[in-house]
Amino acid sequence: MIGLDPDPARLLAQAVDAAAEGTAAERAGRAVAFHCRALIDAVAPVCVAVKLQLACFECLGAPGWRALEETATAARAAGLFVIADGKRGDVPHTAAVYAQAAFGGTETPWGRVAGLGADAVTANPMLGRDALEPLVEAARAAQGAVFVLVRTSNPGAGALQDAESGGAPWHERVARMVDELGASSPTGLSDVGAVVGATQPALVERLRELMPRAPFLLPGIGAQGGRVDELRPAFAAGPAGALVTASRSLVEPALEVDDAGAAREAAERLREQTWALSAQ
Repeated sequence: MIGLDPDPARLLAQAVDAAAEGTAAERAGRAVAFHCRALIDAVAPVCVAVKLQLACFECLGAPGWRALEETATAARAAGLFVIADGKRGDVPHTAAVYAQAAFGGTETPWGRVAGLGADAVTANPMLGRDALEPLVEAARAAQGAVFVLVRTSNPGAGALQDAESGGAPWHERVARMVDELGASSPTGLSDVGAVVGATQPALVERLRELMPRAPFLLPGIGAQGGRVDELRPAFAAGPAGALVTASRSLVEPALEVDDAGAAREAAERLREQTWALSAQ
């Protein structure tokens, strides 16, 4: 899976050339949309999903949101599963509005306003189970999914996520909640997944034991130091599997040679590594 975290200062040259007119925000939005579409077209034959980092679009204001919509539309047209990576987490009423924005739409006196139409979102569990339930309900209604942060890949994560809480690490308590939330999924595969950083391979086996039905979203490959060959427990026999996601390690090769095709070559190597691991 490719992660798209577009930086307006580092885009394919064709994307920059395509944004010749308008305000700075409008030009940046068009360039970002062009850049993301080119990468999607390149990697779609060898990827199953795209993870869109919402902040990288939202920072451009309204043109950034239009670029996000265009990118999500292009990804769906290419047959990719679209994950909106916003790590949402708020009180239940607000969580329901986040769910409308991601999966469905909002009714107004003037008609329905469509949301992003994502297939999945990432969610922050800090506010508790009741803050996650509206996202899960909306995802289930849309036949989508929610990936809950369980153990993230950033260096400072352990200070909170590995701390003891009620006799177990905090990340294990969250893992149990994820398993419970997905227990009523209509299929053997849970529609409530877990974000588990690839930079913490020693924890993957235990987390798979606690969440046998949950698909894992595994960020941190490549630039953050995670290695695919250390993630075998995520693919343990059972109803669930994992999505290995890479962002900079797929996009940077394309930027270095100014050719989106280089991203496909990097994605093919990642796919081969993942297939080899899941087949073991």
